[in-house]
Amino acid sequence: MDIRRRLGSNLRRLREARGLSQEAFAYEANIHRTYVSDIERGARNPTILIVEKLAKSLGVTAGELLD
Repeated sequence: MDIRRRLGSNLRRLREARGLSQEAFAYEANIHRTYVSDIERGARNPTILIVEKLAKSLGVTAGELLD
């Protein structure tokens, strides 16, 4: 699986496990909701800084998002 799709799949799984909508999660991560949607669909290639923001907002490591 392409790393962008893997990141998106892991992001969606972890976000949903915490009961967060894309909008609520995006607000917590200080990222636009459409950007979160694009990442989850594998349509964006986020920077490592964005991956770090996502991970911190979910309470996981960046590595867990990429595994």
